[in-house]
Amino acid sequence: MSPATKERTGKIVRVDVSPLLLRWATDRANLDAERIAKIAPKFDEWLAGDTKPTFKQLEKFAIATFTPLGYLLLDSPPEEPLPVTDFRTFVGTAPSRPSPNLLDTIYACERRQEWYRTHALQEQFEPLPFVGSMNPDTNVIEAGAVIRRHLNFEVSERSEFASWTDAFRGLTERAEELGILVMVNGVVGSNTHRKLDPEEFRGFALVDNLAPIVFVNGADTQAAKIFTLVHEIAHIWLGAEGVTNATLDGVDGNEVERWCNRVAAEVLVPLDAVRNEAIDDDIAGALNRIAREFRVSTLVVLRRLRDAGRLSAARFHDAYAHELARVLALKGAQGGGGNFYNTLPVRVSKAFARALIVSTLEGRTLHRDAYSLLAIKRSRTFDELAARGGDI
Repeated sequence: MSPATKERTGKIVRVDVSPLLLRWATDRANLDAERIAKIAPKFDEWLAGDTKPTFKQLEKFAIATFTPLGYLLLDSPPEEPLPVTDFRTFVGTAPSRPSPNLLDTIYACERRQEWYRTHALQEQFEPLPFVGSMNPDTNVIEAGAVIRRHLNFEVSERSEFASWTDAFRGLTERAEELGILVMVNGVVGSNTHRKLDPEEFRGFALVDNLAPIVFVNGADTQAAKIFTLVHEIAHIWLGAEGVTNATLDGVDGNEVERWCNRVAAEVLVPLDAVRNEAIDDDIAGALNRIAREFRVSTLVVLRRLRDAGRLSAARFHDAYAHELARVLALKGAQGGGGNFYNTLPVRVSKAFARALIVSTLEGRTLHRDAYSLLAIKRSRTFDELAARGGDI
């Protein structure tokens, strides 16, 4: 792997880059011809060998394609396997090559986990006994009951949540109280130009008995996020870290995903609670009624009615397609954004943000390291977060 050669023309440094690497970088970043033309107007000339990029042009190209500059100086494209197990299931196709957005998100979470584990050791935190305490042979109903009890999410207690979106926030807070760092983000770091794709992944879990992490793709629908959250929490109990595309459509995939999907469904809607639910011709009315009762999404309710044998396979798939279309339409109508200082702690885990800010203010963590871990650039952003203190 010899580095590409550089040529000097006057004061201009040009770099001999393999066309294979250039094409690989654009494919990796999923850029179309129009976007490529904007970031590298002479891209076709580079591919043909008619001219070579200057070093500055190559740096710009690397940034625009989310590619480490050193990769472009190799002889051939590097292998970029996922750093964790791939539990995703795609009907009829194999998982595609992980995108830069997915890889960078996992790497960032791994750095946060490493920092928090060190912090936990310094603070003499006790190992979390529930991490890896179950296996795929653990009875699903029993596992669901245990996790539901730990999360204080019994059906009788759900009236305190106004809606299932409130329940999602409540479950996030309760998971963090248990010691699980929950990160919900729809972009890479704080870069709103790098949106995460729910079609690629819905979440992942990083297992550690001092710093377990659950990541939920915030670009997904609200209906999907509550199920993904509990699905990833089930991964923590199982001790099986990896990337998932947790689904509610009955496509469960491998043994681990089947178990986590079924446990998540049992946590949210206990099977015994819906066995005798009346389902008439007004299925939409029944879905809304049951969803309000259990503080979950209608898609979760649909799956549980199917699991309980209350819907035929044909009726389930028809209702699921209709309800999914309705949910996606609602997502399109929702406004985005929100207060940055409210969303940032959610993106990196409120528990993590509080611990990191205190450590930095006490001089145990360098400010530059804190900025990197929080995905911020300005000191005034950190100062504002610090000023909020307990409100994070």
